[in-house]
Amino acid sequence: MSKVAIVTDSNSGIHQDEAQELGIFVLPMPFTINGDSYYEDINLTQEEFYEKLMNNAEVFTSQPVVGDVSKLWDEVLKNYDEIVHIPMSSGLSGSCQTALMLAQEYDGKVEVVDNQRISVTQKRDVFDAKRLADEGKSAKEIKEILLNNKLNSSIYITVNTLEYLKKGGRITPAVALLGGMLKIKPVLTIQGEKLDTFTKTRTMNKGKQIMKDAIAKDIQERFGGDYHNVYIDVAYTYDREAALEFKKELEEIYPDAQIICDPLSLSVSCHIGPHSLAIAASQKL
Repeated sequence: MSKVAIVTDSNSGIHQDEAQELGIFVLPMPFTINGDSYYEDINLTQEEFYEKLMNNAEVFTSQPVVGDVSKLWDEVLKNYDEIVHIPMSSGLSGSCQTALMLAQEYDGKVEVVDNQRISVTQKRDVFDAKRLADEGKSAKEIKEILLNNKLNSSIYITVNTLEYLKKGGRITPAVALLGGMLKIKPVLTIQGEKLDTFTKTRTMNKGKQIMKDAIAKDIQERFGGDYHNVYIDVAYTYDREAALEFKKELEEIYPDAQIICDPLSLSVSCHIGPHSLAIAASQKL
């Protein structure tokens, strides 16, 4: 039986110490902040990131360099026969395509899963992959199982400010100014490859209700109607207390769901800013 390692990137929200406990491997995502290079959870914590972001630092995301990816894979393959690599969605970063191209040099020992997920939904896939590996599935089998389920997930995000969407060029300064005057808070969605607009609202409380209704509809119409067959999770930027309160509200609706409450990936956070809230649902295997 082949010994299979699970590798992901820090967009999954899995920290290095958590990865070590779980027996998986996490590739840290690189950032450039005010001209200096940082790696998530290596020399850049969540707290440090938001301190810089909220003090108007110039923040740029980038994909891992090929050398960093191959170095990690080579190290892992000293103790494992195969790798399942689960990067963030190919629609949100070029890192997945880079990994797919690099894997061709590894003679079938590395299977890259373009699962089109990020943050808590990506994390759920990592957990599923680890369980499948522990059950004795091969890397190719794990990849096929995950790909068959990849589109069965949703994330909805209520953004507290338009400032960071403007900085990232996703909206024009004029739209941001008008939206700020009207106190508009966009509700975004990630379903499949891209981050898209879902609707808009005026308050975070209304945004939370919109997200609750959207997830309930997805559970009913896309995921078979039984929430016990769905992972329901919360993600946030900066404000953990608000996220924990939101988690309590969801636990009243879905009383025996084991809800993860994690920070959103910094790659998403730099585009939407602090005080954003998200809810995610992904179908269980």
